[in-house]
Amino acid sequence: MKATIWHNPKCGTSRKTLAILENLSSVDVTVVEYLKEPPARDKLVQLFADAGMTPAEGLRLRGTDAEERGLPDADDDSVLDAMVADPILINRPIVETEKGVRLCRPQDRVLDIL
Repeated sequence: MKATIWHNPKCGTSRKTLAILENLSSVDVTVVEYLKEPPARDKLVQLFADAGMTPAEGLRLRGTDAEERGLPDADDDSVLDAMVADPILINRPIVETEKGVRLCRPQDRVLDIL
């Protein structure tokens, strides 16, 4: 099985999720450090749709200025535009496999799609 993780190595939950993936010999992992290689807007739209979430549900609040910018109450287009301009606003880690997409907070949520 192939898995792609949108990863921030500074995030403990992201590191733990990556460790789960790497410890499974049946999983071929692609790691995308999304702060260095942000997903395109259309990819974000697809990830959130496949995860069954809205962009606002995928918005990182902790350690960002999202609340000050009014993003939790903003429309989807505004949230997506903000995430594309400033990828730190994307909550992490997001994992995509052929079985689906999950925002893996907590990290054990990755097991739902393996």
